[in-house]
Amino acid sequence: MQFGLFSVSDITRDPVTGYTPSEAERIRDIVTIAKHAEEAGLDVFALGEHHNPPFFSSSPTTTLAYIAAQTERLIVSTATTLITTNDPVKIAEDYAMLQHLAGGRVDLIMGRGNTGPVYPWFGKDIRQGLPLAIENYQLLHRLWREDVVDWEGSFRTALHGFTSTPRPLDDVPPFVWHGSIRTPEIAEQAAYYGDGFFANNIFWPKEHYQRLINLYRQRYAHYGHGTPEQAIVGLGGQAFMAKNSQDAVNQFRPYFDSAPVYGNGPTMEDFTEMTPLTVGSPQQVIDRYAAMRDTFGDYQRQLFLMDHAGLPLKIVLEQIDFLGQDVVPVLRKELQVNRAAEVPDAPTHAARVAAKYGDAEPRQPRPNANRGDNVTGGSPYQDAPDRQPVQPGAFGAAADRARR
Repeated sequence: MQFGLFSVSDITRDPVTGYTPSEAERIRDIVTIAKHAEEAGLDVFALGEHHNPPFFSSSPTTTLAYIAAQTERLIVSTATTLITTNDPVKIAEDYAMLQHLAGGRVDLIMGRGNTGPVYPWFGKDIRQGLPLAIENYQLLHRLWREDVVDWEGSFRTALHGFTSTPRPLDDVPPFVWHGSIRTPEIAEQAAYYGDGFFANNIFWPKEHYQRLINLYRQRYAHYGHGTPEQAIVGLGGQAFMAKNSQDAVNQFRPYFDSAPVYGNGPTMEDFTEMTPLTVGSPQQVIDRYAAMRDTFGDYQRQLFLMDHAGLPLKIVLEQIDFLGQDVVPVLRKELQVNRAAEVPDAPTHAARVAAKYGDAEPRQPRPNANRGDNVTGGSPYQDAPDRQPVQPGAFGAAADRARR
């Protein structure tokens, strides 16, 4: 079971002090937060992608690479990577590079994004959001698994004999979680590929996400990846803690009341009752999140949103300490009790490499000499067979034989 943080990278005015941090401060702070997460014993730090104020994270790979270089154990991830407006070729390249630099400590949560204007900024039509998510991921999935790809779709320029470089570390692509808050087709997509499904789980009652997760589990089994119980599920969550529960309520209330996503909506008491947001003592958080598997079944990853709504860095770090010292150690034990043996652990690069190669050495692609022309050449790599199939008749049988 993995525990960690996910950040949406908002820059919000602190309603208590009236202070709004600069972009520079928040960027520095997010590195501090990630490093503190590792020091506190957490497993994952995930950073969202946005392209407009008040968010700073338009380039998560840059930030995550910097964090990976300053940590040793922490898995760096995204929450989310925009599969709709990013070119899947660039995603394949960027995250394979990050995977190499981080020694495999990388995975991604794919999502469509919830900021409508971003679509036209990147030349996309929001009305095509779902088809873009499906087609772009189909291409990304192939780019990470096939040395040479021919591709023709509806939303980008065709590819002929294209090789995405670098190839994934150990020839094992980063693990992908598909994130969704409302779309059954994304649950179906995750199940089809045997990938993970991440339910944001912070805004709506648990029954809403329960339906999506149950659909994902059923379809995961339908596609032959395992039993429904073996499907890979991640959950988001929110908590604010103090040793005394009333202190937590008093301290968090001004942030809740002023936060753009909460303000002028339900009261904090109503919101905590309807959603997984838990404001109280560490034991209250333990009780709430230990019960998640009663609703969702055994799952593999729990991420918490901690650095939002204008909370200052000092308080965010204190919240991480509560997680690391009081909450996560207990949840690790409680969520392991009566956990069926066939329920898999959370995917890691090391485990996936071991599953693919056993005791053998992992593949590390080495380019052939004078490569760079995959259209008319064979395989671009020394250890791979010539590219197949060769399109017959283009330049005659002799040319086909020469390519082999």
